[in-house]
Amino acid sequence: MLTERQIEIIDKSIDIIATKGIQGLTIKNLSKEIGISEPAIYRHFESKTDILLAILDNFQEMSSFMNEIISDIDDTAIGKIEFMFKKIIEIFSTEPAQVSVVFSEEIFKNEEVLKEKIVEIMDVKEKTIEDIILKGQEKGEVRDDIDNKTLALIVIGALRFRIKQWDLRNQHINLEQESQKLINGLKLILEK
Repeated sequence: MLTERQIEIIDKSIDIIATKGIQGLTIKNLSKEIGISEPAIYRHFESKTDILLAILDNFQEMSSFMNEIISDIDDTAIGKIEFMFKKIIEIFSTEPAQVSVVFSEEIFKNEEVLKEKIVEIMDVKEKTIEDIILKGQEKGEVRDDIDNKTLALIVIGALRFRIKQWDLRNQHINLEQESQKLINGLKLILEK
């Protein structure tokens, strides 16, 4: 369980990454933003890597919670994917700084423990969508002339591209509206 100060450090770290990039996230900058000393940061996290791991752990927990909800929903495969899309869009719309961390895995390539965490998160998300699509194929809801792994990559790639485009345009497009168009197009691709 994170303390209030750890949550504050994580939130401020996300804001710094979103505005200044990963290179802007230093313990010195972080301590200035929060208004505490650098040693005080180290009382809550041993290193910048530990802060980044906490950010990724938080996102992973949200993803796991969403996966549990999706598995309990009594809906078609396409309905579950649409629900997942809408929840992800809702999270990023209300917390756009999260995009800078979650969809910038290249910032983690040089730190093995962070890279492993990102790969783990990506693998779980991919497997979740693959499983939803496979079950939909077995029920005759989703086309089966393309394998579930390929369809999952199409779905994930399309969502990622839309969110990243929104982020790079400084959130100046209507993410919900554009994502709904994407969902409608993906339904046409997925439906049997």
